[in-house]
Amino acid sequence: MGPAGSGKSTYCQSMMQHCEAAKRRVHLVNLDPAAERFEYPPTVDIRELITLEDVMEELGYGPNGGLIYCFEFLMDNLDWLEEQLGDYEDDYLILDCPGQIELYTHIPIMRRMARLLQQWNFQVVGVYCLESQFIEDTAKYFAGVMSATAAMSMLEIPHINVMTKMDLVSDALKDKMDRYFDPDPLLLAEDANKGTSSRFHELNQAIATLVDEFSMVSFLPLNIRDEDSIAYVLSHADNAIQWGEDQEPKEPNDEIEGPDGE
Repeated sequence: MGPAGSGKSTYCQSMMQHCEAAKRRVHLVNLDPAAERFEYPPTVDIRELITLEDVMEELGYGPNGGLIYCFEFLMDNLDWLEEQLGDYEDDYLILDCPGQIELYTHIPIMRRMARLLQQWNFQVVGVYCLESQFIEDTAKYFAGVMSATAAMSMLEIPHINVMTKMDLVSDALKDKMDRYFDPDPLLLAEDANKGTSSRFHELNQAIATLVDEFSMVSFLPLNIRDEDSIAYVLSHADNAIQWGEDQEPKEPNDEIEGPDGE
C-alpha cells in the first residue's frame, strides 16, 4: 500500500520474482479494480468481481468514489473472496492494493479486510511504500511520514515501511539517507521553516514533536536492482508474521508426465 506512483506494483513484482527464485509458493492477489497490467498474472483478481471502469460508467461515480464503492461491494461479497483465497491458505500471498491512501488512513475498509484475513487464519503484515523522491521536498517527505503513521494506527496490524526507488537516489544524497530512514524531526524544524511563512513555524514544530514522541515510523531501503536489498526487506516482512515457523513440509508439485509416462 501507499500513495499512487510509490512503487507498489514494482514492489510486488520484485518480491514475486525473488520468492519464485527461492522456490517459495507465492501468489499475487490484485485488490486494485482499476489495475491495467501486471508482469505476473494475479492468481486472485478483484476485477473478476468488479471493475472501476464499470462502476464509473454505470453509476456515474468519479475515480475516488468509484474505488470506495468497489471495496464496499467486495465487503458485501466476502464469500467470493474467501472462496478465491481458500486454496492458498498455506501459501505466501502478496496483495497489490490501490493507491488511494484514504483506504488506509481514514476509511476503515482495509482494517476490516485485514481482520477478516486474520479470522481466515492468514498472518498479515502491512507494507507501506514511499518513494525516495519524497526526500527532495522536506514538507512532502513529512507528509508521507504522517500518512504512514496514520496507516499504522488505522490498520492495527504488524507493519513495515519501505523507501522505494533507492536505485534512483543521487550519490550526493546517499550519505544523508539515515536522517530519512529514521525520520529526524530537526529536518522539518530546520528545512521546512526556511520555505514557509513564519506563521506556520509553530505548526511545523508541533508536527516534528509528534513524529519524535511517537517514533513509530522508520523506513527500510529497497533497491529492486539489488537482490540483497530485496531479501533484506522480505526478511523483515517474514519476521513480522513469523513466516515459516508453523509451516509443514510440502510435497513438490507433480511434474507433467512426458510422452513415455516418465
